[in-house]
Amino acid sequence: MYSRLYPFEHSRPVSARENKEPHARIDSRWLCCLLSTGICECKVTLVRMPGPVHKRRTAKLQREPERGNSLRLAFQQLRQMIVTGRLAPGTWIIEADLAARLGFSRTPIRGALHWLEREGYVNAAGSGSKSRMLVSPLTQDDARELYSIIGHLEGLGARLAAKLVSEDREEAVQKLRGFNNGLVELKRSRHSDANRIFELDLNFHRAVMEAGAGPRLLELHNTVQPQAERYWRLYAGAIVDELDQSIAEHEEIIDAIHKGDPDRAELRIQANWEHGVKRLSRLIEDLGERGSW
Repeated sequence: MYSRLYPFEHSRPVSARENKEPHARIDSRWLCCLLSTGICECKVTLVRMPGPVHKRRTAKLQREPERGNSLRLAFQQLRQMIVTGRLAPGTWIIEADLAARLGFSRTPIRGALHWLEREGYVNAAGSGSKSRMLVSPLTQDDARELYSIIGHLEGLGARLAAKLVSEDREEAVQKLRGFNNGLVELKRSRHSDANRIFELDLNFHRAVMEAGAGPRLLELHNTVQPQAERYWRLYAGAIVDELDQSIAEHEEIIDAIHKGDPDRAELRIQANWEHGVKRLSRLIEDLGERGSW
């Protein structure tokens, strides 16, 4: 918005309509006439005034990061609820209830649910306006596919870890031994703390990946691994009875990395996941699939 000042007798007031214009212009013919006569000097003062258009643009730019943050926060909170079982397998999802529960509007909740669907945490049922989402069930087929994927990702991570220079390998091996020794102590004390066992096992596999994997491989692993956590948490009470087998398999992985044997490190960690899904499948057969209809 501009205000204009015209000199002497040629001055004229600016209309209210002109003042409302976001970009008022000086009439070029009027200005040329004044300058050509040489009678007077023409002094034009332009004053820039912030208009409502600029305010709207600024507000829009401020809201866009907020929308992105809300979407990511909603996704993270919903994924955590699914992984920890607070949203149980097979649960029908109601957007309005989740929005009220988490303190978001329905827009980021809807976006987060589509994100979760792409990563396999929720499934769409029905079509068109009658389509609804439910938390993905835990099934034997899904567990086999999921464990195989993670085994291959971690196999590549273990291979890369075994190729590190000796000093870096030794540092990784010390971390791995620390986590596995923690499992040994729990087994020896007959203390069946499922959460502590899960934490040590999770840290062991994460240490393998962090030692050798690059950022892309880590990102893939971080996307898929929480889905395996869903199975572990729901069936943990029975899995801890076979802890000694996991400890022995971990020792073979550590030995392969320590000796710098990439092929063996890859095979041993894949075998750990293959044996894990066999143990899990037996439990699912006994206890039943969760969330299947």
